[in-house]
Amino acid sequence: METYLDTERMTLRRFTGADVDALAALHGHPDVMRHIDDGRPVPRAVVERQQLPRILREYDELPSGRGCFAASEKSSGAFLGWLSLRPATSVGLSGGTELGYRILPSAWGLGYATEGARALVHHAFTELAVDRIVATTMTVNTASRRVMEKVGLSLIRTFFEEWPDPIEGAEHGDVEYALTRETWLQQHSDQ
Repeated sequence: METYLDTERMTLRRFTGADVDALAALHGHPDVMRHIDDGRPVPRAVVERQQLPRILREYDELPSGRGCFAASEKSSGAFLGWLSLRPATSVGLSGGTELGYRILPSAWGLGYATEGARALVHHAFTELAVDRIVATTMTVNTASRRVMEKVGLSLIRTFFEEWPDPIEGAEHGDVEYALTRETWLQQHSDQ
């Protein structure tokens, strides 16, 4: 399996068809999905027939270097979750490259999301010539917001979308964070 990006403790690589069990466990975990979409775990059949095939197609359809990448712990090879760089098409976003991540609860609080997101932001600005990174989450998702802030993204706005079946916390809205290449370069000019 070809490595997309290495960090100190993780390897990011393209998903393959063999990753269906790992992806189904991640997307099927209620704590992972609590603040995403309809707040419910995704059935394995949906992961197998829709989500994983879409991830695999994106490697050919998206601009080079974009997509969703499986994150594994270097020392054990254990699947941790995924991190992504995709064109910003999520609800509420208007342009830029969207940073995303989902990590298994067993790895929460250990800095993997921050480490991977920091590496993707660096890669996006230095290798992919991205001008702006954006990310969104529910206002109440403080853990995800902390990751965005730790990697240098700043709160841009709080916004409210109409959801057919609002989940707990939706009444507080969603937040958009962003970071421009120019700002990132200024922040890293001393390093």
